[in-house]
Amino acid sequence: MSARETMEVDVVVVGAGPAGLSAAIRLKQLAKAADAEISIIVLEKSAEIGGHILSGAVLDPAALDALVPDWKERGAPLETKVKSDSFRVFTKNGSFAIPSFFLPPLFSNHGNYIASLGSLCAWLGEQAEALGIDVFPGFAATEILYNEDGSVKGVATGDMGRAADGSEKPEFAAGMELHARYTLIGEGARGSLAKQLDARFSLQENAQPQKYGLGIKEIWEIDPKKHCLGHVEHTLGWPLNNDTGGGGFLYHAAGNKLFLGLVVHLNYKNPFLSPFEEMQRYKTHPHLARLLEGGKRLSFGARAMTSGGWQSIPELAFPGGALIGCSAGFMNLPRVKGTHNAMWSGMKTAEAVFEALSIGRSNDLLAGLNARVTDGEIKADLKKVRNAKPLLSRFGTLFGTLFSGFDLWTNTLLGFSVFGTLGHGAPDYASLNKARDSKKIDYPKPDGKRTFDRASSVFLANLSHSEDQPVHLVLKDPSLPIARNLPDFDEPAQLYCPAGVYEILRDEDGKPRFNINAANCVHCKTCDIKDPAQNINWVPPEGGSGPSYQGM
Repeated sequence: MSARETMEVDVVVVGAGPAGLSAAIRLKQLAKAADAEISIIVLEKSAEIGGHILSGAVLDPAALDALVPDWKERGAPLETKVKSDSFRVFTKNGSFAIPSFFLPPLFSNHGNYIASLGSLCAWLGEQAEALGIDVFPGFAATEILYNEDGSVKGVATGDMGRAADGSEKPEFAAGMELHARYTLIGEGARGSLAKQLDARFSLQENAQPQKYGLGIKEIWEIDPKKHCLGHVEHTLGWPLNNDTGGGGFLYHAAGNKLFLGLVVHLNYKNPFLSPFEEMQRYKTHPHLARLLEGGKRLSFGARAMTSGGWQSIPELAFPGGALIGCSAGFMNLPRVKGTHNAMWSGMKTAEAVFEALSIGRSNDLLAGLNARVTDGEIKADLKKVRNAKPLLSRFGTLFGTLFSGFDLWTNTLLGFSVFGTLGHGAPDYASLNKARDSKKIDYPKPDGKRTFDRASSVFLANLSHSEDQPVHLVLKDPSLPIARNLPDFDEPAQLYCPAGVYEILRDEDGKPRFNINAANCVHCKTCDIKDPAQNINWVPPEGGSGPSYQGM
């Protein structure tokens, strides 16, 4: 085995998303103000900063205002201010808008921006580099390193140039060890390193199970006559039934672009449901069909998002570092926003790390970090919406929305919830009914104009995976998909994966075989979350692999 090189730094940040870059920038700002030197490295598995970032996105700029007050003068890619917004309920053939005076104030998008979060991260990366921060795209952190006392020592990046069988190809380069005084993990939802840290330090032990949704997004260029620059619309209802949580969004961005998407909560029950196909059906609704007629689909992507909220926030600190951003989960589900909280978490964690470094500490526990990070903006944003997800899960979309609305108004007007703080119950993977107790769903064939198949959709994600590299979708027990998931659930991986990674193939005798098309993977992490056997472990592929989202 080839030896790995080692680099010593003060702080290593895993993930160049909103949380990771905000943490790095804030650390450097504090160091410069104190005339101190702090070495910071940011690792990003995507080939380019922002290449793996996918979000709606309507951005609340509050955290950006605090981090880079002159962001407008610096050319941040926030140009489309929200001018109007609406909340609409879909039936199969019609829809109706809920009057704004019925909605709690938090639903208002006044002062927010329609933005490409990937473009914003690319810009934040430039700001970080201008401050002297080393940002390295194309390097996937794959391993947590530990000191003899059990504290986190840093991370190691994955090897480059290994063949599928694990052997070293001619271009092989061993990964590098980065030893740091503190390590910040900002991988996004369901990160592989965060899972390892949770298993070792029981970070989720005193919190509710994290909940997730799968967001599928497309960018369309539509007829200018149908475009309404700055308009934001969120939808509830069809094509999802009352037992399946989720909702859609339509954001009218610059350049006659329409950001269009559907989020399906991953605690759905029917193993025959396909979030990808639900997204295709969504576009056939008359309200959307009118907008998309004559338009052109430009981009496609999918990504899991956290939705557990306040009661699912884990212990953030571990000996030698902390979780930040969606590695911990700060999504405000009713607002469909989490970027601002991810940035707040990165900035406040950076302040705690800077104080520790300033007095010579390293690799220890940042005690009291949860209160420090969440008190203030995050608590004000998340605590009052804490029961939205549990109510939807317990009572379904119709009554769950009504009860949630009542709870939100009570919190807004009176400052408390009559429900207290509700739990989430079982994790998402445990929610599926057996196939024999479920109804199959007849999804229509794509028309190639508004609705599409997986292959043409994944093509738009600009995937890049070397076919000859170790499979990054690791089965703990290769027999389980056929022995358990197929008879019990008709192997739901065939449907919950939006990219066609998993399929059941049969030989001439009809014997089934579980096949993994790892090169199709868009890194959404749904398989790691939803597999009822918890048998699929998503680990980072070779650095630089995966989608290359443009403007998502």
